[in-house]
Amino acid sequence: MILDLGLRDYEEVWRLQQELVAQRHAGQIPDTLLLVEHPPVFTVGRAVGDIPKEIGGIACVAVERGGDITFHGPGQLVGYPIVDLRERGRDVHRFLRDLEGVLIHTLQDFALEAQRRPGLTGVWVGEKKIASLGIAVRRWVSYHGFALNVSVDLRYFRMIRPCGLDGTVMTSMSELLDREISVAEVKLHLLKHWTAVFCREDHALNVAPITLEY
Repeated sequence: MILDLGLRDYEEVWRLQQELVAQRHAGQIPDTLLLVEHPPVFTVGRAVGDIPKEIGGIACVAVERGGDITFHGPGQLVGYPIVDLRERGRDVHRFLRDLEGVLIHTLQDFALEAQRRPGLTGVWVGEKKIASLGIAVRRWVSYHGFALNVSVDLRYFRMIRPCGLDGTVMTSMSELLDREISVAEVKLHLLKHWTAVFCREDHALNVAPITLEY
């Protein structure tokens, strides 16, 4: 199942993930992919100790995922897979590699030679990082996920050390292709590859906009 949320506040979608994790563990919903863009926000994973409340006037949110600090903003396609890993051999490492594979094939559709880097999680084009991954697992159900830089403002990354790296290492599809790329266009390609890897049958369902109430 695919839920396309459009532009949503980070913490709103974070709460939705937690609810869906419980539903997936109980078998009430199938594996689900949330697709979303966020207003500007920094999120901080478990690898960071002291967490500031904000950076440059932008809120920092501490979350349960692995990894360091990163940025989310408009022009970045963020995916949150709510996947029951009990049905996938309880293999978290393989799950991460499969997520990277979906991103790599999506980028290859745009003639970008994307690849993994040994010892690092994420997707790279040459010496530049174009997608980040950081997941959490609760009772063998995944949440949090990936962020693919489509046309996001890269200046925000230079305010931090994303995933412990120099901010200038981050790139986007628009920067590499020297033209504007839309998130909507990339989304169609990503869903094709997501379905090929993660769906035994086509459960794709676009629901946008949807109302979130807590």
